[in-house]
Amino acid sequence: MSHDVDHHLTELSGSSLSIPSDNDFHFYSNFAEFKRPIEEIARKTHSMLDKIGSSEHIWGRGAAFPVDIDDAFEWLGNTNDEVFELVDELLDECWKVEKERENVFGLGCEMKKKMKEAIHEGLDLRNGKVPFHIPTIRKPQYVYKIVVNNSNQPFQHVWLQKSDDGQRFIHPLEKLSVLDFVDKENIEDLVPVKPLSIECTPFKLVEEIKGLKELAAKLRSVNEFAVDLEHNQFRSFQGLTCLMQISTRTEDFVVDTLKLHVHIGPYLREVFKDPTKKKVMHGANRDIVWLQRDFGIYVCNMFDTGQASRVLKLDRYSLQYLLQHFCGVTANKEYQNADWRLRPLPDVMIRYGREDTHYLLYIYDLMRIKLFALSKESESSDNPLLEVYKRSYDVCMQLYEKDLLTEKSYLNIHGLRGAGFNAQQLAIVSGLYEWRDILARSEDESPGYVLPNKIILEIAKQMPVTTSNLRRLLKSKLPYVERNIDVIINIVRYSMQNAPAFEEAALCLKEEHAARVTKTVPVEDGTEAPLPHSPIAAEGSIGIENATSVNISEKSLFTSELKEEPFQHQDKNGQVEVKSNCLTSELPRVSLTREDANVSALSTVKGNGGNVQALKMPTGAFSAALLGNSASERKVDPDKKGEEEIKVEQIRLSVNLPSHSFLGNSEESKLVVETPSVASETTDPQKPVSGSVSTFTPHQIITIDSDTD
Repeated sequence: MSHDVDHHLTELSGSSLSIPSDNDFHFYSNFAEFKRPIEEIARKTHSMLDKIGSSEHIWGRGAAFPVDIDDAFEWLGNTNDEVFELVDELLDECWKVEKERENVFGLGCEMKKKMKEAIHEGLDLRNGKVPFHIPTIRKPQYVYKIVVNNSNQPFQHVWLQKSDDGQRFIHPLEKLSVLDFVDKENIEDLVPVKPLSIECTPFKLVEEIKGLKELAAKLRSVNEFAVDLEHNQFRSFQGLTCLMQISTRTEDFVVDTLKLHVHIGPYLREVFKDPTKKKVMHGANRDIVWLQRDFGIYVCNMFDTGQASRVLKLDRYSLQYLLQHFCGVTANKEYQNADWRLRPLPDVMIRYGREDTHYLLYIYDLMRIKLFALSKESESSDNPLLEVYKRSYDVCMQLYEKDLLTEKSYLNIHGLRGAGFNAQQLAIVSGLYEWRDILARSEDESPGYVLPNKIILEIAKQMPVTTSNLRRLLKSKLPYVERNIDVIINIVRYSMQNAPAFEEAALCLKEEHAARVTKTVPVEDGTEAPLPHSPIAAEGSIGIENATSVNISEKSLFTSELKEEPFQHQDKNGQVEVKSNCLTSELPRVSLTREDANVSALSTVKGNGGNVQALKMPTGAFSAALLGNSASERKVDPDKKGEEEIKVEQIRLSVNLPSHSFLGNSEESKLVVETPSVASETTDPQKPVSGSVSTFTPHQIITIDSDTD
C-alpha cells in the first residue's frame, strides 16, 4: 500500500502545479474537459487519504478523511504531526539498537544525527517542501530565551510618549504630515532602477550582533530600503517574528530575528523611525504591529505597494501578482505559510524571503511613475500618489493591541452566533474559552493549538460528561486536551450548573440570529452584512446572576477523581437535568491566588492602581499548578527540567471573572470565592478581566556602540 500511496502522492503533487486557482479555477470548471480530470484527481486524493487515515495497524485506530473542508484541513495537519511523531519515535528506537553496535560499526550516532536533522527540518528530501507546522521544533521562546508577556493586561508601548492626560500613546508620526513624505523630486524624470538577478546580488544572512551593527550602518547611509517579515502564530500566544528581510538598491539581507530578538530594536529602531528614509513594504498592516510588539519599532515614512496596487486598481493586489506583472518573476509562494521557526533555514526558504524584498524598490519606482501618470490623465483633483501616502500613513499609525480576556470574549468564536445554543451550552463555551485562554497564556501557545474553536463548539453541542464520551467526540489528537481530559469534563459539568447566568445571553443570540436570517443586508461582494443594531451588543444585554458566597474546596470541584456514576444529564423537551453529588452550583466569582510564590526571581513594576509582578521567561509549568497533575505529565526538554521545578513557585496569577474559573488539583493553588460587590455589578462588561499570568518590561534596553542609540 505504501508504494501505491507514494506513487499517487508524486502524481498528485505534479498535477497540482498546473491547476489554476481562485477565479480562474471556477471559470474553467464550467468546461467538462477540465472538470472531469479535476474530479478524478479529487477522487484519487480522497481515496489515498482514506487509506492513510484508516490504517489501524499504524495508528491503532481508524479515522476516515472528513468531508467538511475545514475538518479536512485540520485532519491533514494533525495526521502530518502524528506521522512526524511516529517517525521520531521509531528513529529513537533505531538509535538505541544502533548505539549498542556503535563500537563495531561506528554508524549509529551519525545515522541518527542525519535522519533526525531531516525530520526536524521537516523537509521532503525529494522536493524541498516545508510543512506549515513542524512539531519536533523546540520552541524558540526557550531556545533563545525570548521574553514574552501574555498577562491579561493592555500592551504597554514603552518606547512612545503619552498624551498630557496620560490616556493614550503618541505615535511619532503625529508630529509629521503626510506631505512630508510625498516625493519631492520630479517623477517625470524618474528612471526605474532594475535590480540585478538574485544570484548576482550580494547577500548576507545576519545571525550575529556584529552583522546587525553593520546592517544598521548601511541603512543609515541610504535613503530608502525595502522590508518584509516572516511570522509564526501557531505555537505562541501573541505570535513571533521569525525573520526580517531587508533590501537596498544593491544588497539583500535576511535577519534572524529569533537569535537576535533583544538586539533588533536597539540597532534598528532609529533608522525605521527616521522620517527622511523611505521604507517600502507590501501589505504592511500586520508587519507594522509585529515590529511594535516584538522590537519596539515604529515606522515613519512608508510606501505600501499593496495600497498602491489598490489605488491603481490593478487586477490583483498580492505581491505574487506584482512580481509577475512588473518584473516577469514567478514567485514560489509555497513557503508563505511555512514554519519559519525552522533553524537552520534551508536555502529554498532563504531565497523565498529574499524575493519578497529584492524587487520591491524597483516596483516602487514603476508604481510612482504610474500614479503620477494617472494624476495627469484624471480630471479629478485627487492626487493618486498622495492618496497612497495617506493610506500608508494610516497603516503606520496603527498601534498593537494585545488580545484581552473579557466577560464577552467567548462570543467572538466563529460559528457561535448561528449555533442556536441554549444557556447550558453557552456556559460550556464560556468555560472552555476561559480555560483555554488561561492555559494558552501560561504555556505561550496559540489558543487554536490548545483547543480549536470547532472542538469547543462541538463539546458544547454534545455536552459530554464522561471521559469516554469526550474521547469519542474528538476526531484528532490534541496534546493539551489529552493531558487535561478530566479537567475539561469538570468544566462541562460545572458549566451546566452555571447555566442560569447565561440565559439572557442565549436569548439575545437567538434573537440576533433570527433577525439576521430575516433581515440580512446584501453587500457588493455577495456576502450578507450584519444588522447595524445587534441585540447582543447592547449595553447590559448579558446579565450575570449574582449569588451569595459559597465555600468549595478545589479538590471537590476540580479533582480528576470525580466519579462518573453519580453525574447524569437527560434531555427532556429541550431541558437538561443535572444531578451531581460532587459539584457545587452558583459560583459567582472564582479567583486563583498563589500563597507561596517565590518572588525572588520576580521584579515589581508599578502600574495603575497596583503592583504587577514581572517574570522574565514563559512559565512552561503553569498548567501543572493550574490544571492538575495531568498537565504536568508532559515531556520536558532535558535542559528545562531544573527550571520546571522552580517555575511553579515563580508564578502569581489572579483571574477574576463573573462566570467561573477552572483550576487544577495543585497543593500550592488556592481557590477563593468572592461575593460580587455593588461596584462590581456596575463594572463595564467590555473591560478586560483583571488578572495576570506574568508581566515584565516588554523591551530590554541594551547599551551598544552607536551614535544613535
